[in-house]
Amino acid sequence: MSSTAVFPWEIELDRQIESWLREDIGRGDRTTQSLHVETRDPIEGKWTAKASGIVAGLPIAARVFQYLDRNTSLIPLVSEGETCSPGQQIARLEGSLEALLMGERVALNLVMRLSGIATATRQYVDALSDVPTRFVDTRKTTPGLRILEKYASQVGGAVNHRMGLDDAVMIKDNHIAVAGGIEAAITQIRDRIPYPMTIEVETETIEQVKEAIAHGANIVMLDNMSIEQMRQAVILIRESTSPVQIEASGNVTLETIREIAEAGVDYISSSAPISRSPWLDISMRILGKFTFI
Repeated sequence: MSSTAVFPWEIELDRQIESWLREDIGRGDRTTQSLHVETRDPIEGKWTAKASGIVAGLPIAARVFQYLDRNTSLIPLVSEGETCSPGQQIARLEGSLEALLMGERVALNLVMRLSGIATATRQYVDALSDVPTRFVDTRKTTPGLRILEKYASQVGGAVNHRMGLDDAVMIKDNHIAVAGGIEAAITQIRDRIPYPMTIEVETETIEQVKEAIAHGANIVMLDNMSIEQMRQAVILIRESTSPVQIEASGNVTLETIREIAEAGVDYISSSAPISRSPWLDISMRILGKFTFI
């Protein structure tokens, strides 16, 4: 599966890359900068996958190396969103020795983390491959890494939920409690948000579903409901005259996701691929023999 995910490099990424490199390099790479290699040619390196998975983040890694030396290149040998196997070479590098060695850890950490997310996400997406229900990520992300982690989620095939609190209205249990009910929350919020921002309401009971529909929610989330409750809620919503979309969340696992989808919901959201995924192991090797001066 190829990805159409788009990343706004210059706007969002470069300041973060600088901070990540400063954290790792500190006052200087004592090891690399103490080596003096006699060569006029670019140093070559390779990245090799040590496990099976979905590759994500190679363009971001390329940006890390280019930040250190604009003449350094990372050439992907697999496309974003493609599967790799153990022992497969996934990228080739060319550039200065200092750029390759000083950028190695930051670049690898990013790609291993993002590929792990994409790999886990693809498992959930594949479980829904023959049904119309779409898999959606959440805002449960690592502070400072949200845009990258959601990028990896999209590479894995998921639909991005709102990026932040300013994207859309989601009325959750605490908002309902503060407002004094779903009707009051929707009424107060609708008067203060711009057109055409949507309103999603988190519901835990059939009565809350009825209230959300009655007061014009655009999306109803069925949160931590049993499968039977979900089926009842879906029938109730589909029989209403309002064009309401249905999202299910809570207790979503690879074992339960199929049954949840068969209840008839439009979207299933889960934080699991981002919050629980292991990293995809990748190694870097410098190629060639060198003369030291």
